[in-house]
Parts: sequence; C-alpha cells; structure tokens
Amino acid sequence: MTFMDPAGTALLRTASRPFDEAVAMSPEPYTSEAFLAREVETIFAREWICVGRASALAMAGDYLTCEIAGQPIIVLRDRDGRLRAMSNVCLHRMSTLLEGAGNVRAIVCPYHAWSYNLDGTMRGAPLMNGRPGFCKDEYRLPDIRCEDWLGWIYVTLDADAVPVADRLRPLEQMIAPYGMERYVECFRETHVWDTNWKILAENFMESYHLPVCHARTVGPHSKLEEMDCPPGLAAFNYHWITKEASLAIGNAHPANTRLTGHWRRTTGLITIYPSHLITLTPGYFWYLSLHPEGVGKVRMIFGGGLSPEFIDDPQGQEYVAALKALLDAVNVEDRRCTEKVFRGMQATRATPGRLSHLERPLYDFTRYLAGRTVGFDPASGPAGGA
Repeated sequence: MTFMDPAGTALLRTASRPFDEAVAMSPEPYTSEAFLAREVETIFAREWICVGRASALAMAGDYLTCEIAGQPIIVLRDRDGRLRAMSNVCLHRMSTLLEGAGNVRAIVCPYHAWSYNLDGTMRGAPLMNGRPGFCKDEYRLPDIRCEDWLGWIYVTLDADAVPVADRLRPLEQMIAPYGMERYVECFRETHVWDTNWKILAENFMESYHLPVCHARTVGPHSKLEEMDCPPGLAAFNYHWITKEASLAIGNAHPANTRLTGHWRRTTGLITIYPSHLITLTPGYFWYLSLHPEGVGKVRMIFGGGLSPEFIDDPQGQEYVAALKALLDAVNVEDRRCTEKVFRGMQATRATPGRLSHLERPLYDFTRYLAGRTVGFDPASGPAGGA
C-alpha cells in the first residue's frame, strides 16, 4: 500500500536518490498532518518503541506510563520480578489509571476505585458483588508485548512484530564490549518541544552540527575528521567518534577491562528505528525516545546514566551531576536549533540542500521512513557512495 499525497511523493523522490546525490527531505513530510497520521499507523502502531531502562523498575510495583499511537500503557515490575506492559485504561468507564512513574501495590482507578493486581487481573470493584452478570474473574487489563533488550524496555502494539533481540542482533554484536546492559540510568525526564519528531531524530543522529550548534558545550571537543559514518542497516543507523572526551566519564574508567585500544575513547551514536536515539560512551550513555504529538510538537523521554565502574567510583554522584549539567546545556542548544528548523520549514521558499558525507544516517533514515510509509524498497532502490 502506498500513500501518494504531496508528502509521500516528495519523500519517495528523496529516498530514490543514490547517496552521492542525496538531499535533505523536503518540508512536506514534516508539516503534513495527513502524513503524520500515516506515520502513526504504519510506524508507531507497529514498531518496537523504547520507553526507558529496566533498571528504573527494580522493585515489585515500580511502574512508568507512556502513550503509543493513542494507546495509554503501563509498564511495571510484577511480584514475580517480570517486566509487564498492559493497557492503562480501566475496564469500567475507561478512565486512564496511573500517571507518571512510581510504585504501587495495586492499580486503582481514580474514578470509581476498581482495582487490578500487578499482573492485570481484577482485584476488586466496590459494590459490584451483587450485580447480575458481573464476575471479576472475567476482567483483566489487556497485555501489551514488552521485551528487555540490553537493559532497554521496548513495547509494541503489533502482536506479530519480530522480537527485539532478533531485529537488533547485528547492533548487539557491534557494541558488546561496552556492556551497555550493565549501565545504570541515573535520571529520566519528559519534555515537549515545538518541532517535528523527525527533525529532532535527525539532529541526534548526525554530528555535522556539533561544532556550530554546540560551540559552548561539546562542540570544541568534536572534530569532524574524527567521525566515521558507515551505511546503516535495516533496523538502525550509527556512527563513531574517537576522541578525548570533555568529561572523564566520556572515556573508559581505569577499572574498565572490557574495552581496549581506541575503543576506550570511542563514542557510538546509534539510532534504533523509529525513534530511540542513544549516545553510548565508555563511561556513560544518554538517550531520547521520541513520540509525536502533532506535526509541530514532540514528546521526548530524555535520560542518562553511567557505566558500572563510574557508578561504583567514590566520586560517582559527582559524575552523575556533571553529566546531567552537561546534557541539560546540550538540550538547550538542540532545542533552539531544532525549533528553528521547523519554523524555517513553514516558509514558502524553503528548499532542502545536498547532504554532507557526515549526514549518511539521515539518508538511511529517509529510506527507512519511505519503506514504512510509501512502499519504497530500500533493498532495490539506489544507494551509491556506500
């Protein structure tokens, strides 16, 4: 099935170019409400979406909430220690149940106090025992698929989606020496920015902008000649930067014996389609998970944490504070840049230009989007310059 309104036509035209002739996407796929609805239908309702780190749900009853493609979701740790995802909508009058994140012994509806156990089964319904036809054993919050991959929590609304581990096996092999599954999340926040979700995703997946947009933070430590941007794979793109980091936690801790040679100074920037973005360094990670709230608004889950060696270091809390301060400053810079791009796309004369070789991830992302939304086959379309 194809979707050939002006946005779909423009996207297909861009995706069909070889990389040597690659240009940025034109404004239409970013500004079309109809195209956003298509993205929700063909991407967010079908793909695996990251909602955070498993380490944030360590105890029975720990939970977080999210919304994917219009479906409110609870993700929690049940009494058996298992991660679960389920509908966050009461089976009585359909109120949403939990908000934000926290810990609960049971899930209690804030409207009429119908309650559910941590496995989704009904616990109780006040004054309903004598109602004809009511049997609490027939009520259970619908399960939603949930998987843990290297410490990341993924959920999907698609019962037939390929397991996350199968989809991301090549990436797991690439980054195995980092031991990312042992990194510990130290903070997690939600923000809403006035830009399109794809603009923010593209901003994270390319480092061409670092010396300019981030001149006051990470830019001076980011040399363009240090960047390696190979072609991406079907489920993700990536690039590498080898450098002496601006913070001690950007390079390997002396106690880290997993990483050797240049890998002790190498940062990986990873985009797991559609919207999970990870900066993975030898000492810390930070990430975004993006959820569109309109063509000009994106809800961003933002978090970060440290490798086990830095967590266990006597200065561990100082390292956390330094990382949070740096990333808050980087976010201020990124917000300014990405919101400017979306404003510029409203102009009648807005025209995209050629991509740099350092923007190879954007080219791969465009082809992924076209494959999901307009039937483009990345395997048969031209690539070039690979």
